[in-house]
Amino acid sequence: MRKIIYEVTPGSRAKRLDAFISSQSNLTRSYIQKLIREGLVLVNSSREKNSHKVQIGDTVEVCIPEQPEHTLLPENIPLNVIWEDEHIIVINKPPDMVVYPAAGNRSHTLMNGLLSRCRLLASAGAPLRPGVVHRLDKDTSGVIVIAKTDTSYYNLAEQFKDRTIEKTYLALLYGSLKKENGEITAPIGRSLSDRKKMSTRTRSGKKAVTRYRVIQAYGSASLAEVRIITGRTHQIRVHFSSIGNPVLGDRVYGKKTSLQSGSKTIKFSRQMLHAQSLKLSHPVHNEPMEFIAPVPEDMEKVMLELGS
Repeated sequence: MRKIIYEVTPGSRAKRLDAFISSQSNLTRSYIQKLIREGLVLVNSSREKNSHKVQIGDTVEVCIPEQPEHTLLPENIPLNVIWEDEHIIVINKPPDMVVYPAAGNRSHTLMNGLLSRCRLLASAGAPLRPGVVHRLDKDTSGVIVIAKTDTSYYNLAEQFKDRTIEKTYLALLYGSLKKENGEITAPIGRSLSDRKKMSTRTRSGKKAVTRYRVIQAYGSASLAEVRIITGRTHQIRVHFSSIGNPVLGDRVYGKKTSLQSGSKTIKFSRQMLHAQSLKLSHPVHNEPMEFIAPVPEDMEKVMLELGS
C-alpha cells in the first residue's frame, strides 16, 4: 500500500475532495472516487464523501493499493497530439516509448499517458490496450491513431482489415538497393531458430507485402519511402533485412549500429524508422483524413551527416 499525504493550501480552499486529489495527482477522477468509497482516503483522519469541501490546513491522506500487473494506471506524460476529437486521438509517438504495458515495460507507456489525458478510451482492447488498433515498435517514431470509443475502434479495425488505411514510413537502410522502386513479397512468420524473432524463413509464414521508393541514395546507406500493404509484426525490419538492406540501428534484424561515412563514424541509438503519415476515413464522419509527423531530430541529423 502506497500512502500519499497532501495539505490543502489557500488556492484549493472549498474544492470537492475528489477534485482536490485529482488536481494534486495523476489519478483519474473515477479511480479517486473508488478509493474514497473504499475508505482509502482520509481528511484529518476521518472518512468523507466525494463532495466534501476541503479547507485550508486540512490533511488529506490517500492510500493507493499495489496494482496487479494487468492494471493500467494514468501517468502525466507529455504527448505530441496531432489531432483529437471525441472519437479518436492521433499521436506523434517519440522513439523509445512503448505503446502499451507488457513484460519489462509496465509503466511510462503511451497508454499510461493517454489515460491521464483522455480519461475515457474505447473499452475494446482493455485493460492494457484500450482503443489500440495498431502499434509501433518501441524505437519506431511517428503517427499512431487510438480509438476513444468502441464504435471508432471497430470501424478502424475494419479499415485496417480491408487495407484501406495507408501507412507510409521513412526508413534509413544499409547500403544501396538494387531497384529504385520495388516490392518485397516474402511471407513472414516466427523464426525457426529464435521464437522471439520474425523471419521470412519460416514454416508458417503469412502473406506480407512491402513497397518502397528510394528517395536518396548516399552510397553507404539509402533513404526510402515505404508503404506496407499488410501489417505483420516487424514487417519492414524483417523484409529489408531479408534482402541485405536492414534498417540502420536495428539491433535485432540488422545490427548495423554505426556506419562509416568518409572520415567520420555515424552511430545510431535506435532503429532509423519513422511512421511519417497515416491516411484513413474518419470512423464516424467518414471523411478522408491524412496525418503527418515530421522527421524526428535524430533521424534528420543522421540524414544531414550522410548527405555531407
